[in-house]
Amino acid sequence: MKTNYLFNTIKQALLNNLLPGFVLQVFALSIVLVYFYLPASQTSFNAIAELKLNHGWRYTFIATALFGGLIPFIYLHLTKSLPKQSVIKLLCFYLIFWGIKGVEVDLFYQLQGYWFGYDNTVATIVKKTAMDQFIYSALWAAPSITLCYLWLENNFSFNQTVKAADKHFFSLTLPSVIVSNWLVWIPAVSIIYTMPAELQIPLFNLVLCFWVLMLAALNRK
Repeated sequence: MKTNYLFNTIKQALLNNLLPGFVLQVFALSIVLVYFYLPASQTSFNAIAELKLNHGWRYTFIATALFGGLIPFIYLHLTKSLPKQSVIKLLCFYLIFWGIKGVEVDLFYQLQGYWFGYDNTVATIVKKTAMDQFIYSALWAAPSITLCYLWLENNFSFNQTVKAADKHFFSLTLPSVIVSNWLVWIPAVSIIYTMPAELQIPLFNLVLCFWVLMLAALNRK
């Protein structure tokens, strides 16, 4: 019974993410194609790369807080889709959480570069994508984000969060999150890893923002 329920939950999550995931891949691929095949775009890309090189983790924190936190927060606030909590408290959560998460991803990308190099050959991209999605994402990124949002949903109460993180959460909710995450982010990070090192986080931020906004729009329906 539980196996069937888990299968149906994951199947529904995959179906829900299929179209948004496809749109997201087209969006990310379009940016990469513009970078490699539209010479006029190089000035803009070089300016962004320069910002990343000059400001390092500070750029990453601010940019990810903006694209993963502030922009989705504004959309959710305007559409009245935020939890019924203090707006200031929620804004601080979105900004700080995604800023820290962005720095974490940046450090992971740098570690990947140290391990596998920064060339965009098929072999390098496959290695980075496998490490990203089946180790980092499955064992840490997806679970940590899901738990933090569970904490948010329980009004930042650790006691309530511990109660909510029950057997059902770990045996059904979390596996469905991880699997549906793969559908979207395996192609997405494969595209991100084709870019030069200093442009990987900027592209990650755009993909992240687009994805969060699409999820928010779907949740409203």
